[in-house]
Amino acid sequence: MVTVWDPLVRVLHWTLAVGVAVAFVSDEARALHEAAGYLVLAVVLLRIVWGVIGPRHARFSDFVRSPRTVIAYVVDILRMRPRRYLGHNPAGGAMIVLMLVLVTVAGASGWLSQTDRFFGVGWVENLHAASANLLIALVIAHVAGVVLASFQHRENLIGAMFSGKKRL
Repeated sequence: MVTVWDPLVRVLHWTLAVGVAVAFVSDEARALHEAAGYLVLAVVLLRIVWGVIGPRHARFSDFVRSPRTVIAYVVDILRMRPRRYLGHNPAGGAMIVLMLVLVTVAGASGWLSQTDRFFGVGWVENLHAASANLLIALVIAHVAGVVLASFQHRENLIGAMFSGKKRL
């Protein structure tokens, strides 16, 4: 076994997961919803910094690939012959980027919707709702992708995101 994901990546991952879930289910509890929104925005900021200066598998340069590479990898998944990566695979890397962008859009539009300038402005509220709903759809796809990759490569990726370790 080798350590792939450092403690900060794992803490940020699970904090983001819990924060998004709390924000999604607490829409009626405004204080909790807003606190969760600010938390996930802080996590995204830290993750971006760590994606530039962190260890190898935390860096965006390790897992962000071109659209062509991502599409080719998805085709390989559908053919049930994807290459195994020690860190994030190309589809996982694309999912990370998309989810970080959507968390940022949802959080920023949520904050904007509470300011004097944008309170009650339809497009801001619509952007917040749409980005949050799309984020939840991507979370579901992400979990499905993790389960599929775990099956295809015969490894427990969820456990690895807790322990940080994968087989070499």
